[in-house]
Amino acid sequence: MPQTQVLARKWRPRNFTELTGQEHVVRALTNALEQNRLHHAYLLTGTRGVGKTTIARILAKSLNCEKGVTATPCGVCPTCLQIDSGSFIDLIELDAASNTQVDNMRELLENALYAPTSGRYKIYIIDEVHMLSKSAFNAMLKTLEEPPMHVKFVLATTDQQKIPITILSRCLQFNLKQIPQTQISDHLKGILAQEEIPYDLISLQLVARAAQGSMRDALSLLDQAIAFGAGKIEEASVRDMLGIIDQGYLFNLLDTLVQRDGLKLISLADEMEMQCLSFDSALQDLAAILHRVALAQAVPQAISEDIPEHIRINALAKILTPDDIQLFYQIALHGRGDLSLAPDEYAGFTMTLMRMLTFMPENLAVNQPPHAPPTNIKQPAKAEHKPYSVSKHTTQREIADASDLTWPQLVQQLKLTGMAKMLAQHSETKILSADKIELCVPEAHKHLLEKKYQDKIQSALNTFFNKPVVLNFFVGSITGLTPVAIQQRVEEEKQAQAIAAIEKDPIVQELIEQFDAKLIVPSIKPIQDKGDKQ
Repeated sequence: MPQTQVLARKWRPRNFTELTGQEHVVRALTNALEQNRLHHAYLLTGTRGVGKTTIARILAKSLNCEKGVTATPCGVCPTCLQIDSGSFIDLIELDAASNTQVDNMRELLENALYAPTSGRYKIYIIDEVHMLSKSAFNAMLKTLEEPPMHVKFVLATTDQQKIPITILSRCLQFNLKQIPQTQISDHLKGILAQEEIPYDLISLQLVARAAQGSMRDALSLLDQAIAFGAGKIEEASVRDMLGIIDQGYLFNLLDTLVQRDGLKLISLADEMEMQCLSFDSALQDLAAILHRVALAQAVPQAISEDIPEHIRINALAKILTPDDIQLFYQIALHGRGDLSLAPDEYAGFTMTLMRMLTFMPENLAVNQPPHAPPTNIKQPAKAEHKPYSVSKHTTQREIADASDLTWPQLVQQLKLTGMAKMLAQHSETKILSADKIELCVPEAHKHLLEKKYQDKIQSALNTFFNKPVVLNFFVGSITGLTPVAIQQRVEEEKQAQAIAAIEKDPIVQELIEQFDAKLIVPSIKPIQDKGDKQ
């Protein structure tokens, strides 16, 4: 049975026209070859698998092709065929990672003094050149300063910063870019068509995304996907192979967030845990979706209709405000960073979802009664008033004239969203009147004090009171009576009451006594009435 060649080697480009991406490098080298303006040393930089060694070998063929120095080597002459097979005697490839010592470099440079055996130029390709020792670089320097006419160096590296400036200054440098996903996907389509392997577009997009700009990685993953799918490439098998989370889960999470359905959010998280899905990957992909939603709002043409999720992305872009998207994006990033600090990944993931839910815009801000602070919490001197309630018939003007309004109650009425809402909820009043409001922000949240967020609160207050209000912010110590803190205490008190009610329930007590049952405290949730639901 004949041995099958891996795709990365079988489909390695053999000339510049077959190369995918790196058009800027191809254009420069093509012009140099056509005008015979050749440099003695080239430095190719870029991440793995973007074409550094491939370009070096094509350049070697261009310089040594038997039809002459050309940007389009024939590919059929003995020299071109030998370079393709790796047997051309005047092409010397060195892996600097395993040949770091100065002795290796001296031996190589001594051989460089001799004329080529059969080619026009003697080509030295040194891969991962940044791994050479300092002594080896010093040995190379003299040859780069006064190179023989018949020698060309092509240096390749993934870490340009580690190469001495004396070497860099003597090389013509080309920075290879990561290949865009669309170009990788299109290239894979062409290969699979010629290989006569069935595929679907979503699978190729998943492979291209996982390759992270590396064509070699994409071809290796494609090989793996073919084996994994028993000769065909399907979305389900590719997702299993890559361990990619079904994007449907994440869109369902965002849709549920829009509906402010906390119970369903937890249910979806439980389902993801049952599927043994990675919560770290989930938050990473959630941030990626929010990024695309932000693009759909700001630059709609950036979201191609070829993207499988474009309908759901555009739907979210019409519902969420730009501020909310930016806030949720930041929460997702911070939540991912905090996963290692959480009691477990499930707790970290669900806490991130609850944080998003907390700052979700409230559709019924004016007509819904605000949460009054618990009676056992002492209010600051400026806000020591009886609990304030708003009936369905209370007008905004009556609220503005009320003398017993507190900052947490006022925040409920302002219809703030996103980061402006977060700033308001983490602030505590020092002065509160219909003419002047001074808010203190704790040191931990001073990063929220951006002018655009202060301006949004200012505008909301002016609208609410129907006149200009003096608003000042400052950073300092607080007593802990911010809207967020009070809301948390209210929820804790409700939770404690719910637990106490269950523990005192006669039926529950009988079950515990007769069947030695145990009460699962974390499963107890207080019942919310319609006035509390927001």
